[in-house]
Amino acid sequence: MIKKFVPFVFVCFYTVFYSYHLLAQNNKNTNQRPNIIIVITDDQGKGDLGCEGNPYIKTPAIDKFYSDAVRFTNYHVSTTCAPTRGALMTGRHTNRVNVFHTITGRSLLFEDEVILPQILAQNGYINGMFGKWHLGDNYPYRPEDRGFSEVVRHGGGGITQGPDYWGNDYFDDTYWHNGKPQKYKGYCTDIFFSEALNFIEENKDQPFFCYIATNAPHAPYNVDKKYIDMYAEYNEISERTRRFYGMITNIDENFKALEAKLKELKIDDNTILIFTTDNGTAAGRSVYNAGLKGGKGSVYEGGHRVPLYIRWPNGQLTGGKDIDELVAHYDLLPTFVDLLGLDFNPVKPLDGKSLKPLIKEENPKWENRILYMDTQRKQNLIKYKAYTVMDDNWRLVNGKELYNINQDLAQEHNVINQYPEVTSRLKEGYEKWWQSIMSETPNERYAYIKVGSSKENPSRISSHDMLTGKFGHMWHQYGAVTASQATGRWKIEFVEDGEYTITLRRFPRESGLPINAVFPETEKTIKLDRAMPASVKNDFTEAYLYVANLSKSEIIKENQEEVTFKGFIPEGKYDMEAQLIDKNNRVHPAYYVYIEKL
Repeated sequence: MIKKFVPFVFVCFYTVFYSYHLLAQNNKNTNQRPNIIIVITDDQGKGDLGCEGNPYIKTPAIDKFYSDAVRFTNYHVSTTCAPTRGALMTGRHTNRVNVFHTITGRSLLFEDEVILPQILAQNGYINGMFGKWHLGDNYPYRPEDRGFSEVVRHGGGGITQGPDYWGNDYFDDTYWHNGKPQKYKGYCTDIFFSEALNFIEENKDQPFFCYIATNAPHAPYNVDKKYIDMYAEYNEISERTRRFYGMITNIDENFKALEAKLKELKIDDNTILIFTTDNGTAAGRSVYNAGLKGGKGSVYEGGHRVPLYIRWPNGQLTGGKDIDELVAHYDLLPTFVDLLGLDFNPVKPLDGKSLKPLIKEENPKWENRILYMDTQRKQNLIKYKAYTVMDDNWRLVNGKELYNINQDLAQEHNVINQYPEVTSRLKEGYEKWWQSIMSETPNERYAYIKVGSSKENPSRISSHDMLTGKFGHMWHQYGAVTASQATGRWKIEFVEDGEYTITLRRFPRESGLPINAVFPETEKTIKLDRAMPASVKNDFTEAYLYVANLSKSEIIKENQEEVTFKGFIPEGKYDMEAQLIDKNNRVHPAYYVYIEKL
């Protein structure tokens, strides 16, 4: 009798224990703050998706996601890459935070801005970012300096740009893994998603924020031939657009894998999954543009009205609901704070507004806001430079064109003479907004790259971040190869007194190339839209450096790879000039500068 009773007791005990374990696990999953995943693609417009009506593009996974997500149909970002990212991360307009350009020192997000991953980290989240950062490649602006504990990224605003690892071309590249260069095998988008999935699996039992920011489909339009061939049947689509669409189809496949991983790990219900893009289309406008005018860089609707899809089953954000109110990228940060009850008291005023009422309430009260987007792309902010003023019904473009956006989505009929009172109201709004921007003195402030710190020593600095009015292609690896001319200065802060070496180069150290190297164009394959060009024989003869108390020049010798200057530099903030001068006395930047505290 006892022998029969013991197994029965054991079974009962195991059943109770297992039931309790499942209940505890369910309670944990229910009570735990949701994971957050943002997938943001580069240069993909509203019309570059099947779910938005494009009859050619193949995006079945994102289309399916769209059908079950909450869709913001009137969502606006900045007109180019870095500005959108700066606003998304801060909840503030990009003109306030030193990210109103994509190069020349005006894409470095001010150090004193508190950004989304920092807020999440302070509230118990672990954060990972994968792909494109474009808010600074040196300390203290890198993602690993600003709340992310796991980072795999390329340099600058795109693979092949100046801060990127030399010779990357989207295939089998070297990226920065937590600040150190690491070689990867495979296609860029596949790698960024794969690394993100590893991060998700490793952190599935705690709240995490995963920021997947693809460089695709940004130019150059490099992708495997099989994706190009998917669009071969469409003779009306150019080779360039086939490549562009192929890159998006590859993103779609990776998005499908992401969703499958969330389901496999049983965390899909308690994950806020967002799909969006950073500006209007760069290459799809001529094929299909969702009825919008303009593309990347334009202040017309096609330059800044983009997809925003959000799904969170545990938060009842499902079902394919459209939200048509006017909203913007800087609304996301305050929305997360409000929706998740995060502990955050902003020191600086936010431009964003929580979208929680729109996504949680049946009949939300939502004011008719006035929003402002512009395309600056200069060394300093300029009033009236390429701007649009938006409210629920109207778009005022450059102060000279007025469109009733609900009746004229394509912005074909300028009615400014018919509605003077609307024009006056929107112009007045712009004046007050500009005054608000200028009250924070953004033109008088600069983001200084900090050198001599234990966080980054030596510092590898590129001409991408040199302040200049005439930049040509000096910000790109191709600019170094073709000896693009420019003059300017870097803003450098030496964090400690000490002996420093400052090394000037035309090509980065990993290239192994001398200053006056001559080499042919890199062989192109079907995969490559753009290959490394042939180098220009420039006969650089002199290197010149000016910073703090150093003002030195040195003759460049044959086959010399770099010129190094050494000296004692006191702690402080300085302008730095670093130049390569050719035999015709033409001035070029030192495209790469290494600063090391000894």
